[in-house]
Amino acid sequence: MSREETLGQLTEVFRKVFGDPSLEISAETTAADVPDWTSLRYVDLIVAVEQRFAVRFATREVRNLANVGALVELIERKR
Repeated sequence: MSREETLGQLTEVFRKVFGDPSLEISAETTAADVPDWTSLRYVDLIVAVEQRFAVRFATREVRNLANVGALVELIERKR
């Protein structure tokens, strides 16, 4: 799967978790860019990402992700 395909699938996950079908994300997107981003939503997001991509993350891996691009890189390393 290409980086663009991973980002596309990740966009679908973000839209579902945040309840916004028009939400657009990029590699540079951060929590500050997403309305209604809370720590609880972040947990929901990580669980949804794990399910969608059939991967498991350790807490230390997701604790300090700087942006969506870092999450894409983490997904790609896990696959």
